[in-house]
Amino acid sequence: MRKFIISSTLSVTLAASTTAAVPALKGFDYGNAGAPVGNEWESPELLAYNKQQPRAYFFSFASVENARKVLPENSIYYQSLNGDWKFNWVNTPEKRPKEFYRSDYDVSEWDNIAVPGCWNVQGILPDGSMKYGVPVYVNQPVIFQHKVAVDDWRGGVMRTPPEHWTTYKDRNEVGSYRRTFTIPDNWNGREIYINFDGVDSFFYLWINGSYIGFSKNSRNTATFDITDFVVKGENSVAVEVYRSSDGSFLEAQDMFRLPGIIRDTYLTSTPKVAISDLAVRTLSIAPDGEAKISVDISVENLTKKDARGYSVTYSFYPCELYSDMTSSTPAMVQSLPSKVLDIVKSSTTENNLSFYWNDPKKWSAEEPWRYVMVAELKNSKGKTVDIASTYMGVRTVEILDTPASQDEFGLAGRYFYVNTKPVKLKGVNRHETNPLTGHAITRDQMEQEVMLMKRGNINHVRNSHYSNAPYWYYVCDKYGIYLEDEANIESHEYYYGNASLSHPKEWKAAHVARNMELVRAHVNSPAIVIWSLGNEGGPGDNYLAAYNAIKQFDTSRPIQYERNNNIVDMGSNQYPSVAWVRETVKGKAEVKYPYHISEYAHSMGNAVGNLIDYWEAIESTNFFCGGAIWDWVDQALLTHTSDGKAYMAYGGDFGDTPNDGMFCMNGIMLPDLSPKPQYFEVQKVYQNVGVKASDMNRGEIEVFNKNYFTPLDYDMRWKLHADGKEVASGNRFGGTAAKDIAPRTTGKMTIPFDMNNLDADKEYFLIIEFLQPADRPWAEKGFVQMREQLPVKSATPYAPIVSGAGKSVKINESAEGITVSGDGFKIVFDDGTGSIYTLNYNGKDYITPGNGPRLDAYRAPVDNDVWVYSQWYAAGLDNLKHKASDRKTFTRPDGSVVISYKVESQAPSETRLDDKFTSGRARLIAGDNLDDNALRFITNQIWTVYPDGSVELEAAVTDNKPAMTLPRLGYAMKLPSYLENYTYYGRGPVNNFNDRKTGQFVGLYDSKVADMFVGFPKPQSMSNREEVRWSSLRDNNGNGLQFIALDTMSMSVLPWSEKQLANAPHPCDLPASDGNWLHLDTKVTGLGGSSCGQGGPLSHDRVKGGNHHFGFIIRPITSSVDAPANARVGRGGVLPLSIVRNNKGEVSISSADPDARIIYTDGTTKGRKKTPVEKSYSTPFEFKTGGTIIAWNESMPLATVTMTFEPHDVVPMEVVYCSSEEPGENASFTTDGNPSTIWHTAYGVTVAKYPHWIDFDTYSIKGMKGFSILPRQDSTNGNIKDYRIEVSDDGKIWKKVTEGSFDASAKEKKVIFDTPVKARYMRFTALSSQRGNDYASAAEFSIIPE
Repeated sequence: MRKFIISSTLSVTLAASTTAAVPALKGFDYGNAGAPVGNEWESPELLAYNKQQPRAYFFSFASVENARKVLPENSIYYQSLNGDWKFNWVNTPEKRPKEFYRSDYDVSEWDNIAVPGCWNVQGILPDGSMKYGVPVYVNQPVIFQHKVAVDDWRGGVMRTPPEHWTTYKDRNEVGSYRRTFTIPDNWNGREIYINFDGVDSFFYLWINGSYIGFSKNSRNTATFDITDFVVKGENSVAVEVYRSSDGSFLEAQDMFRLPGIIRDTYLTSTPKVAISDLAVRTLSIAPDGEAKISVDISVENLTKKDARGYSVTYSFYPCELYSDMTSSTPAMVQSLPSKVLDIVKSSTTENNLSFYWNDPKKWSAEEPWRYVMVAELKNSKGKTVDIASTYMGVRTVEILDTPASQDEFGLAGRYFYVNTKPVKLKGVNRHETNPLTGHAITRDQMEQEVMLMKRGNINHVRNSHYSNAPYWYYVCDKYGIYLEDEANIESHEYYYGNASLSHPKEWKAAHVARNMELVRAHVNSPAIVIWSLGNEGGPGDNYLAAYNAIKQFDTSRPIQYERNNNIVDMGSNQYPSVAWVRETVKGKAEVKYPYHISEYAHSMGNAVGNLIDYWEAIESTNFFCGGAIWDWVDQALLTHTSDGKAYMAYGGDFGDTPNDGMFCMNGIMLPDLSPKPQYFEVQKVYQNVGVKASDMNRGEIEVFNKNYFTPLDYDMRWKLHADGKEVASGNRFGGTAAKDIAPRTTGKMTIPFDMNNLDADKEYFLIIEFLQPADRPWAEKGFVQMREQLPVKSATPYAPIVSGAGKSVKINESAEGITVSGDGFKIVFDDGTGSIYTLNYNGKDYITPGNGPRLDAYRAPVDNDVWVYSQWYAAGLDNLKHKASDRKTFTRPDGSVVISYKVESQAPSETRLDDKFTSGRARLIAGDNLDDNALRFITNQIWTVYPDGSVELEAAVTDNKPAMTLPRLGYAMKLPSYLENYTYYGRGPVNNFNDRKTGQFVGLYDSKVADMFVGFPKPQSMSNREEVRWSSLRDNNGNGLQFIALDTMSMSVLPWSEKQLANAPHPCDLPASDGNWLHLDTKVTGLGGSSCGQGGPLSHDRVKGGNHHFGFIIRPITSSVDAPANARVGRGGVLPLSIVRNNKGEVSISSADPDARIIYTDGTTKGRKKTPVEKSYSTPFEFKTGGTIIAWNESMPLATVTMTFEPHDVVPMEVVYCSSEEPGENASFTTDGNPSTIWHTAYGVTVAKYPHWIDFDTYSIKGMKGFSILPRQDSTNGNIKDYRIEVSDDGKIWKKVTEGSFDASAKEKKVIFDTPVKARYMRFTALSSQRGNDYASAAEFSIIPE
């Protein structure tokens, strides 16, 4: 076997210079071993044997014409080995067929398996059973036995794990592959190589029974010279693949761990003297567009004599935009001077040519102009002996210190530039995944993904967390995607301390090699604008060595690494909060600018709340160059139940243990690449245009071009909507034409509509659309690439419902309730629940017995509700029971009937999960009974039944946990299934929430109820629509119910209840629907991003407990009724009052009627008859002693409300000292009454050690009999085990009261002292944590008064 030798020649002109030789990678060994030793897959310092050193991805061609086509299938010196191979699987290395590589070994009875492929996935059978092992999904760990400890890796991959682990039985699967091939005759006398673009995780290679070598980097091309081992005619290749190896310690990425030959396998051929490496870079671009280009070439001489007098000519052929079609005439030709290359036998020579190019077309994601560079190697006689080609783009990437005078925002700073412009990277992270094939991705899928990204205004991808398939770089170059290219390193299983593999010297070569294999392979890709050293692997010197190695080879791009910003060129982190980004974009933080958020907006399930808030901050300065959402597509795999039902499987569905459940499904696309709702929010937020009203009375708007290189080359169209219907449209605009709006400038336009001609009783919106002016690869002409909606005019307030003349209403009372009936309607109210029991129009029940509107505050938790869902279940929100009292009934002068109730709503017991929430398979079960201190709603609700059968509900809702974040608050009802046609006027057409609604415009939308379902692999809350004015549900004859908001409301409808969604691990597990569940809400909590890091939705996007007023109208509707006109009615019912008391003991009384004059009594009496004193309410008043308050609107004395309060025994206090707190997670949060905010000890820079303590001041000496503490509800991290309580009169001298230990549950802990104490100050000291680490945290702390 040939040894690898590097030499160089001297340049003979100023235009050409010899490049420094790149050192051969350590750990790549060469020799003539006849067989492997057998321990190579557990030897971290042995990286490869007889594998070629890395080089750029290009091929040898027989002609310039073919070379201009670049892709390997256009070369006669390329032969694919994809297709069927013979395959044998065993679950442990001892069982493998040890001599299968021998040519005479009979494999005829083996299975056929497709290459590329992942054998775990290929073995999934139609009944869900598995033939070739188990797909295992874990996020951070490796799948074999290990622990977080220094040098743990020395134990290898074959240690005995717990018996329930998948790898206990299938300790280390081995797949044996065999096939034959024939060498073409025209390859005679040439070098022959076999190439594997990806094998997971380790393989040995044999050709015709001869041992060739091994490789263990699963995501970079492994090339072996097999010239001396092939024969004329049929040849055999044998590959032995190991699922786990020492390489797996560096491949603990957040994905299904799927072994196999996962990418293309092929043969290539080159001449004996050949171009062995080729790198082209743009060194600079001058203000006049002139570019300085550098080309580095390596020429290898594998003959037994020197090759002298060789030369190279480079020709640059322009490509059509978005096409591989090239001109037959090169735009530029450059040559190394004649006879400049002398290549010593059995060696390699490197040479460099630099030249200037007058204003070539530049590559950017906006206009990805490419060239094909064809390199012709000629011998001393001028004969072409080798031709190689590569796509390239003229593109620079720089980080520059910029004076304020040169910055768009007038701020001096260190910024990220592409082609001298401070571009924004609007990105996603992307894993290679397919539900049918696992990690084996086709070219067609890669093309499809880029088309979807371009349609979605995504211009950036972080290749997480490994080198991607070669074709991916081709499509990103071609269509314009900025790439962060990341090395195949993630040793997350050891985290970031002393155990990290970033420290041991034994792992240094692997860190360097994986980076250099990435960089050298992809150096010619103009799409790559950032190199990344890896992901989540620790901060140690092995990464610094990798950084230095890259810089020795390539300085044309900056390097990023999110775990150690100190050693790289730019800053990055993961999952910062919106608040942190808002502050840090100002350029004053102690971070390394420019800044790129490598992961944010964790898109798990129904997600991506507050994206617009991130980007309003990012686009306000140039200190941040952008970020990449985690991530692009859900990583689920298609399988079937035993009875043949298909479903998308996630961690644990295959019986894989350990597993991380649903955490693999974080895409903005579903597993089959159909869009999730959040895709459309990304499309809107990422668009490169800003539109705002300038003077809407005159139809004037301003359009800002967010591009950096191109004008707004779009057709424009405007549409005027009245009450959701288009009433005018056009494509003529006054003022500046779109194509004349230069990059980063604003144009003013006028839309020709007359405000004076708009109907007063209608609401108007203007929609501006930017359409593709011609067919694009990702969209046909007319595709709406960007758009904006602007409010034009609100409707004048609507009048209340007018009672029909002569229509009478009858009232019948019974022990169960009250029946109100009239012409064509009958409504029964249930005195037990205070709700509609049945509703009948024209003889048909539209609300069936017991299914009327009831207060509801539950949703099936979305994955991002992890921060708060446990509070919801602790309060039993999924199981509220309602008890009505104090019913009052009267008839108003207009004939309408008023029925009022006081309704108490509380769950009888808490709800528990029988598994981890993130498993996806958790079922809801009843927990402990709840007491009177649990969450309880008091609703004063007033029904008004009009003579035409319309029903208005007005509700004043209060609760005893005003700081609690609720999932929603409103009314839910179950309607008959035949009401399947859904129309609404609100934001749509796609599911939206109040922190993810920017991409959904207010309009009039029609659909089937069933179409409101979104196929998340794990069902969760999904059908919400925001800012709904009205909706209707009708049968197929057009008859049904219309629901009209009295302000605006959130609304959702599905064929299943929220509880049914929560209990279903997969859509196929949902029960048969027995009705349509409708929710009408005053507000629904947003999504946020708490499934990883970002935190819950912003405060204004949450539903807080406390005091809420809400109302809606139900009206009958038929096919002949104009629904928008029918909805133009306003509030006319009686408005209830609300009575609440805050944590200071102050009572407030309120009404939705701003003109209400409120009268109340509070138990105060006068005279001998103790007549209640009536008082006029104006401001909150103290009511700590408790008692009963009765209140009413002076104009409606019959509609009284009553509220009784217990004595107020809360001790007011504040935090005066804390030993340790993380910024943003302050100790003051323990007294804010909000269980979703927490105190946490410091961890961001250094980790503070136990003990940790907080001092509380109660302002004066008080009797204290105990305390209560609520652990954080979103995690167990930092939960306290052992504690101590001390008290003090002066805050200086402390006396111990008690010590103890808490259980590990998330329930509130109440501790009563043996003897009450009197003191002003209390010190709570945490002595240890439940998990044994140094963190401490808590959500709420309070003192129990004596």
